[in-house]
Formats: sequence, C-alpha cells, structure tokens
Amino acid sequence: MKKKAFVAALPHCLPVCAGFLFVGMSYGVYMASLGFSFLWPMAMSITIFAGSMEFVTANLLVQRFDPLGALLLALTVNARHLFYGISMLEKYRNAGRKKWYLIFGMCDETFAINVSTEPPEGVDRDWFYFFVTLIDQCAWICGATLGGLVGGLLPFDTTGIDFVLTALFVVIFLGQWLAAKRHLPAVTGVLCSVAALVVFGPDGFLLPAMLLILLVLTALKKRWEREEANQS
Repeated sequence: MKKKAFVAALPHCLPVCAGFLFVGMSYGVYMASLGFSFLWPMAMSITIFAGSMEFVTANLLVQRFDPLGALLLALTVNARHLFYGISMLEKYRNAGRKKWYLIFGMCDETFAINVSTEPPEGVDRDWFYFFVTLIDQCAWICGATLGGLVGGLLPFDTTGIDFVLTALFVVIFLGQWLAAKRHLPAVTGVLCSVAALVVFGPDGFLLPAMLLILLVLTALKKRWEREEANQS
C-alpha cells in the first residue's frame, strides 16, 4: 500500500523537486554568505519548512533580537497557510496520525498537488498525500543542505540570490495561467494584491490581500456554480 502510494506520488513531485533543489541551494548559499554553517539551513528546513520564511529568518538571525516582531512577521508571511488549511480540512479528515505531518509539511507546491490531484485507483489517498508532502520536503532539505556546504567552500558574490524565490513564484504563476481554462481567479489575485499594497503598504499588505482574495473568490464561486448548473 505504501509503495504504491509512493510510486504514484513521485511523478507529480518531480517538477517541484527540481525547483526545490535549486531554490533550496540558493537558500543554503545565502545562509553560508551570512556566516552560518550548513547545519543551520539543514535544521531550519527540517523544522520550519517554509521557503519564504526561511529566507526571512536568515535576516532575522543577524538583526537585533525582536521576538514579537519575528512572530508577527512569520504570521504575516505565512498567513496564506490558514486558507490552505481550511480548504484541506475534508481531504485530511481521516488521515489519522499522518494528519499532523500533513499539516506541518503543507507548502504552496504541496498544497497545489494535493488539492488538485486525484490519486490513481487502488492507491490509498492519505498515504498519497503523505508521500507528496514528504518527497517535497526532502528535496528542499537536500537542496538547502547542499547549498550550505557549497556556499561554505566556494566564496563568490551572492548579491541578489534571494530573488530566486520571487522568480520561482512567477514561474509557478505562469504555469498555472497557461494550464487554467479560467483566468479570472488569477487576475483577481493580482488586482486584490495590488489594491492591498497601495492601501496598506509593502509591510502590511499580505494578510489584507489574502482576506480580500478570499472574499472575492467566494462570491465569484457562487456565480460560477450557478453558471455551471444552468449549463448542465
């Protein structure tokens, strides 16, 4: 049962693993450029596993100690996981003890796979979700650790290396845009984000943007359901 689930999950994870290895390496190199041993990015990838927050944490570790600011920043950066979690409640409901790891290991790419992929017939759904999560995290850990090792051995200019995270999200957005039949949700997300950025500024726009996107898409979902019902 576990083997079948692993084999079924692996092909879906390979594109994500390729991206995670590269971005994870850039994160490891970035940590090395700040003077940290490879053990730091490895340990943080195991215990935090939130790519954007790990980049942010690297900066927090070399700045003035501010636990309250770090807490608020972490909540803001990862606020989108609240909405991910709500949408996965039904899928993870009967996962048993695996549910705790599925909650911990949910990242953008793992969420995208698990929310949109139907496991093949005969494959246990919960084990499929588990291995998707585990494979993705292992790829990130390997990339971050390798980057930490390489970054500590090969000195070179790392200016701008943290931009690879932005580049990854742009590529993911473009891939989803090309694959989707309906582009209105993507346009809605962009417009809501821009509106929140203008109103709240770059330091506080993320959570309002997520709330606005949720409200707009919830309203649009009802409209789309009515349209589909009329077409059928």
